[in-house]
Amino acid sequence: MPLSFDPDTIRMPKGHFIGGRYVDGKDGLPMRRPSDALAFADCPIADADLVDEAVSVAKRALRESGWSTRRPRERTNAMHRWADLIEAEGETLARLEAVSSTRPISQLIQGDVAVTAEQIRFFAEFADKEGSDLVPTGDDSLGMIMTEPYGVVGAITPWNFPLSMAGWKLGPALAAGNAIVLKPSEMTPFSTLYVAELAVRAGIPAGLINIVLGDGQTTGNAMTGHPDIAKISFTGSTAAGSTIMANIARTGVKPMTLELGGKSPQIVFADADLTLTANAIANSILINAGQACVAGSRVIVEESVMEPLVTSLLARMAAITPGPTWDETSDYSPVISERQIGRIDAIVRAARGAGAECLAGGKYLDRKGYFYAPTLLSNVGPDSPAVVEEIFGPVLTLQTFTDEEEALALADHPIYGLAAGLFTRDLSRAIRLTRRLQAGTVWVNRYSRSRDHILPTGGYKQSGIGKDLGCEAYQANRKSKSVLINI
Repeated sequence: MPLSFDPDTIRMPKGHFIGGRYVDGKDGLPMRRPSDALAFADCPIADADLVDEAVSVAKRALRESGWSTRRPRERTNAMHRWADLIEAEGETLARLEAVSSTRPISQLIQGDVAVTAEQIRFFAEFADKEGSDLVPTGDDSLGMIMTEPYGVVGAITPWNFPLSMAGWKLGPALAAGNAIVLKPSEMTPFSTLYVAELAVRAGIPAGLINIVLGDGQTTGNAMTGHPDIAKISFTGSTAAGSTIMANIARTGVKPMTLELGGKSPQIVFADADLTLTANAIANSILINAGQACVAGSRVIVEESVMEPLVTSLLARMAAITPGPTWDETSDYSPVISERQIGRIDAIVRAARGAGAECLAGGKYLDRKGYFYAPTLLSNVGPDSPAVVEEIFGPVLTLQTFTDEEEALALADHPIYGLAAGLFTRDLSRAIRLTRRLQAGTVWVNRYSRSRDHILPTGGYKQSGIGKDLGCEAYQANRKSKSVLINI
């Protein structure tokens, strides 16, 4: 069945989703489709009163449904039904996301929808398999570490992978017995609204998932400072994460999980499989036009193999098929907004002004929408803005090294430590350098997440606090208490 569709025929959900129903929104932020820059909808802004209503609904739903106290397997079963519906409604979800986001429809169907269903199933199985622990104490006592849900969890997700990012937050929070108030990005809210509607259709009690739309300044601040939201989970920029931490500190104290920005290196040694390496590096910056926090934007290559690697990268960059996200033949994404594409171009121009050589791209593509050419910059120094700043676009920088110590020095970033790539056939070297790389995730002879959701993700330095995915994400949605009983 053809996947291409007419975006003007898609009916977008309207309003916020609170208590299992859509609630009309006030005001509105104008939205434009990245693929053609046309205005197509407004995103309402939830003020502090509406956020408070969503939190109250969530608290009441927890109390009345018994979600956190019922047999854990009931939570598991309901979440499996939800994952089934996500798959069954995959085409609708993909179309809703393709219109407003930067994700091509074919990649959504094959990737994001399937991955989100898998994530929900993965976390569902924790509900009746993770619990309290007996711990060794003296013979006259019984020691336990008991865990329980927080209650109402707040989550804020980014615009770059709206559906799968919602799965990151919703899955572990619900499996752990919490209710959740989630704010998707004001630029890409529609698939998140619909996935929440599917949860209610699957039998998850209404009010356990509440979606409030809006911006960070109004809606985000109201959420992070709300006294009845017991824990915050956020994925986005380091600057926004800092703002969230400050707002929480001003209004109280609560735990938080923050997955933040990155400026990830990919180190290539002369013994690497260069075909595999070039494909992995190209994919890391071409998929979603480099709009990913883990994008491997800094290529650090052993000097002797720079030329063949560059030749392969340039060929991959030239082979893209840009096009609107609703066209199934498109494999290269637009940039999310006019503001963001302007920022990308400004950083590239600043880098060139500082001496960088542009081997490819460095310009807008001549077509409708916000498309920027895949760009490769060489002759960049460690202080180049293209090396230092998180660009969040299809821009690779190229630096060379002659030995391991120089490679590690170039890889180390003063602020970020989210992910890193390493390409070598030498196993000893791979293990040795993996231990020394300052990154929360290291990929060896690949550069991508797998569908093994057991592997957590999170950063070092200012790239974040805590972990998403893995058993760590489930545990981060439960609080623990120590119990000691005399016997």
